[in-house]
Amino acid sequence: MDLSKINLREKDFHNKLQSKKKGRFENIFYKSIYNINEDFFLFLKQKVKGSDVLDYGCGIGTFVEKIINYKPNKVYGIDISEVSINKAKTKANDLKINVDFSVDNCEKTKFDNNSFDVVYGTGILHHLQFNKCLDEIHRILKPNGSIVFVEPLGTNPLINIYRKLTPNSRSKDEHPLIKEDFDYIKGKFASTKIKYYGFLTLIFFPFYKDPIESQTFKLLSRLDQILFKFNFFKLFAWSVLITAAKN
Repeated sequence: MDLSKINLREKDFHNKLQSKKKGRFENIFYKSIYNINEDFFLFLKQKVKGSDVLDYGCGIGTFVEKIINYKPNKVYGIDISEVSINKAKTKANDLKINVDFSVDNCEKTKFDNNSFDVVYGTGILHHLQFNKCLDEIHRILKPNGSIVFVEPLGTNPLINIYRKLTPNSRSKDEHPLIKEDFDYIKGKFASTKIKYYGFLTLIFFPFYKDPIESQTFKLLSRLDQILFKFNFFKLFAWSVLITAAKN
């Protein structure tokens, strides 16, 4: 497996991250984008049945247990971190889930052309050379195959200040997405849709606990989607849901 210097740094970062007993402090904020996960899984539920599926940058295989319930034909998971893959394999064995997990380079995978009906991932594309990984996803995706990714946005100035103040919480080479990245996706794939999340729900996250039960969260998330109809407010979102198809 050929790895660039950036690949090696990412591998080292995620091996160390997954070797820690405690999660990152930033995890407390993720409740503010709970609704992005709802839409992510709804998309997959509609696409996965009977399909060959790739969890791209699967980490410890967090989502596989749910994906299996959607009745895919076969699920594969790849990640550059051996620590993550070992954890994913252990969990799959404990749950008696049939998933093919392996260590691989997402920018240059072992798979043949046109291998998958669905490729999905969360928080992975911004760790990679963006054009290179999108080219690879396009190569291994079957004609009319679908992709869905959850990724952080790189245009909110306050979030960017926080990122600069907490460099040890993230890898050196990660790059939250900007307009040029979306332009590349739209040029590469058909039916590309970008949906934005996490503005008011992030600002007011101290005012609610469980987003599933919180009427405050539901109101804020609805208001967010109204504001995101205007390009100006999209700049202040935290994350995006990317869906697209191969021509």
